[in-house]
Amino acid sequence: MSRAMGVLRAGRRVGAGRVNWLCPRQAAGLPLTGAWAVPPVCKMATVKCELIKNFASEEAVPHNKVSIIGTGSVGMACAISILLRGLTDELALVDVHEDKLKGETMDLQHGSPFVKMPAIVSSRDYRVTANSSLVVITAGARQEKGETRLNLVHRNVDIFKLMISSITQYSPRCKMIVVSNPVDVLTYVTWKLSEFPPNRVIGNGCNLDTARFRFLIGQKLGIHSDNCHGWVLGEHGDSSVPMWSGVNVAGVPLKSLNSDIGTDQDPEQWKNVHKDVVASAYEIIRMKGYTSWAIGLSVADLTESILKNLRRVHPVSTLVKGLYGINEEVFLSVPCILGENGITDLIKIKLTTEEEACLKKSAETLWEIQKELKL
Repeated sequence: MSRAMGVLRAGRRVGAGRVNWLCPRQAAGLPLTGAWAVPPVCKMATVKCELIKNFASEEAVPHNKVSIIGTGSVGMACAISILLRGLTDELALVDVHEDKLKGETMDLQHGSPFVKMPAIVSSRDYRVTANSSLVVITAGARQEKGETRLNLVHRNVDIFKLMISSITQYSPRCKMIVVSNPVDVLTYVTWKLSEFPPNRVIGNGCNLDTARFRFLIGQKLGIHSDNCHGWVLGEHGDSSVPMWSGVNVAGVPLKSLNSDIGTDQDPEQWKNVHKDVVASAYEIIRMKGYTSWAIGLSVADLTESILKNLRRVHPVSTLVKGLYGINEEVFLSVPCILGENGITDLIKIKLTTEEEACLKKSAETLWEIQKELKL
């Protein structure tokens, strides 16, 4: 908890160092290699001035700047996944633990020639995130072994109260992807605290659950998961809802081949696929202590849809009041079209009576938690 609380206090402190500009190019405000990589020696500046003649002054303005709050295992998995896809022209990292932050930044900077990355910067001060197009929030208390995501909520709300105000201060027009758990509740908290329109506050939600669902279906069928289509909606957690009515391979609905698929009457027990989706995070945490790589790749996938305005459909957490008979202000995963403005449209998916009832129950589970929050 102490580590997580430190992230918010960082937003209240100013840690920017003073730099003596010795060269016209630096005076022009062109990007440096990072907050901890400024050569202090006059000889280095002299070599630079002898080598380079400044031709035009300009202020570097990033067009696809991404900031990641929190440099734990999840934050760094998001960072490397985004870098490897070449999605951003500036990556900013924020964390309160200076040595770890400095080490992670240097490690990424040293690899930047391999990914053609122009600027990787970091600081304990949220000013380093200024003018971000997208802010990814991974900071917060980590889920302990055997702990449900919803149990994390009260440990994380206080963290978000100061963190969100710092983000919105420096990037008032950004989009935000919330990754910290319990993600649906904390996406709601982020929306309330930021006062952003709901299209700009996105929870990673069931984007990962759906990937796990498709992977496990593919394994069961011996088919690559990219060709297995189906959705997991609702809460990112124990009450998530598998949409068995829409699962298909090459347009062939599996329900047309097995009408009892996903039910207790199914002799093949396909419902165990969804059970494995729910249990997988707990199993990974039991074995390695945390999850990281799959969630990092999931966030990079969402980032690409937003920054490239791809208008792809993702099952992400958004405000669902008024949909599927849900009357409360809760965030749940439904199929959303993502583009440069965040969530641009929702897909009106057709649910069976049973699926809609499960989705409403998932909403009720989250509302029971949210109604007790003091925001």
